[in-house]
Amino acid sequence: MADAKKKTGKTVTIKQIGSPIRRPESQRKILIGLGLNKMHKVVTRQDTPEVRGAVAKIPHLAVIVD
Repeated sequence: MADAKKKTGKTVTIKQIGSPIRRPESQRKILIGLGLNKMHKVVTRQDTPEVRGAVAKIPHLAVIVD
């Protein structure tokens, strides 16, 4: 089962562009889950459907920079 979950090594760079102030708790948790906590912070994560879906839920707070 673990072999099926093996990643290919592709990555995606995500940048936080908005503040979580006055945002719902669920959106704050998505930012924390992505590893973002400060404005203009950039993180690199594996390119998975889960990560892309999380960013798609908060397009006003984070964008994919490639």
